[in-house]
Amino acid sequence: MENMIRKEHFRFLDYSLFGSATLIVLVLCVCVGSVNIPLGEMVKAIWNALLGLPVSEGAAQPIIVSVRLPRVICVALVGGSLSLCGVVMQGLLRNPLADGSTLGVSSGASLGAVMAIAFGITFPGIPFAGTMVMAIVFAFLSLLIILSLAYRMDYSLSTHTIILIGVVYSMFVSSIISFIMTFSHEKIKTITFWTMGSLSGSHYQNALVLLGALLVCGAVIFAHAQSLNAFAIGEDNARHIGVNVNKVKFTLLISISVLIGICVSIGGSIGFVGLAVPHMTRMIVGPNHKRLLPASTFAGAVFLMLADLISRVVLRPLELPIGVVTSFVGAIMFVYIFYLTRRRI
Repeated sequence: MENMIRKEHFRFLDYSLFGSATLIVLVLCVCVGSVNIPLGEMVKAIWNALLGLPVSEGAAQPIIVSVRLPRVICVALVGGSLSLCGVVMQGLLRNPLADGSTLGVSSGASLGAVMAIAFGITFPGIPFAGTMVMAIVFAFLSLLIILSLAYRMDYSLSTHTIILIGVVYSMFVSSIISFIMTFSHEKIKTITFWTMGSLSGSHYQNALVLLGALLVCGAVIFAHAQSLNAFAIGEDNARHIGVNVNKVKFTLLISISVLIGICVSIGGSIGFVGLAVPHMTRMIVGPNHKRLLPASTFAGAVFLMLADLISRVVLRPLELPIGVVTSFVGAIMFVYIFYLTRRRI
């Protein structure tokens, strides 16, 4: 009983600390930008918008309510979702280098979204649904293709085999995307900027879709936290203690494919969030997925919001694509993790 109370206490502390950090960074990102807005004006602008009061004098309310707030909320949700997917991939494959970008899943989702943009694939009455559905389908198919090829080449699904297949698959997909862009003259600017990753122009409808996906898929993933702990000791051992390995893997793979597909369809290709953030979070809270999953979700939101803030202010009034910032940080982290992995061999 004492142990249960202690575990609940630690879990409450985790939620409180990470939740507070996320809220503080969110407020900071809404206030700071090409035009800095005081905290008091930000609160007043949001309050007036919630009550439906007339727009106050000055430019604060339109900037806050129509531009920055929906963008920052979308950035936080994308960051949390991608980080959560990274934790699940690393847990399922027992591979510290597993991530949507390193395994080629994000590239597959990007291919689906680019095809939807280039060929005008839509669903009547549902905005951006064509891009989203194509991204989800191609993310899932890419994951199946990569794991199947890796299994054929190496039954143990070793780190190096999976990463090698993922890199080759990403290069193959990039060539297809380049081929499609060659014949998409009218939409090439949109596709090019989108492939670098950007959440500029995000609106509340995007935020609702991201929130719904994170709540549904996140609930499924959190329900399998104990199973992910069992995977850490190997699939055979997990099977011996009563885990339905195939069912759990299939359920989790569908969940992360949906999340990655939706994130890519809205924010473009944003790499390395699912690689860097779970690794850093694991060093803080430990490997237990009951603590690691929620902590990584909050940490991913904080990481991507800060990356988005950097992309907005470092060259202001110009804006960098957010994918440039995350790739810079993630590439350094990738080399560091790979170095540590090699030392343990």
